Amino acid sequence: MTKLTFIAHDGTQFDMDAENGSTVMENAIRNAVPGIEAECGGACACATCHVYVDEAWTAQVGEPEAMEEDMLDFAYEVQPNSRLSCQIKVRDALDGLVVRVPARQG
Repeated sequence: MTKLTFIAHDGTQFDMDAENGSTVMENAIRNAVPGIEAECGGACACATCHVYVDEAWTAQVGEPEAMEEDMLDFAYEVQPNSRLSCQIKVRDALDGLVVRVPARQG
């Protein structure tokens, strides 16, 4: 299991164990992380699972693909470390990953 940490906009921290092969978004939904709406269910067709990847993890998580970049255009307050959590696959190398949930989605 890979450990993930979500930090909600109000500072509340959500720690969880995630199965490799799942997505960061799926784990947020399973654990009722506030602010992750995931309206499209993980199809990369909206921007309602937008997160900020902690600076220490940006290189490990990697850059968004072109389709994800297009969807990020619809996200609120995009930053250089913005990602759609539906596009981040959980794997051993991400053990300890920290992401922050923005104040609002879309």
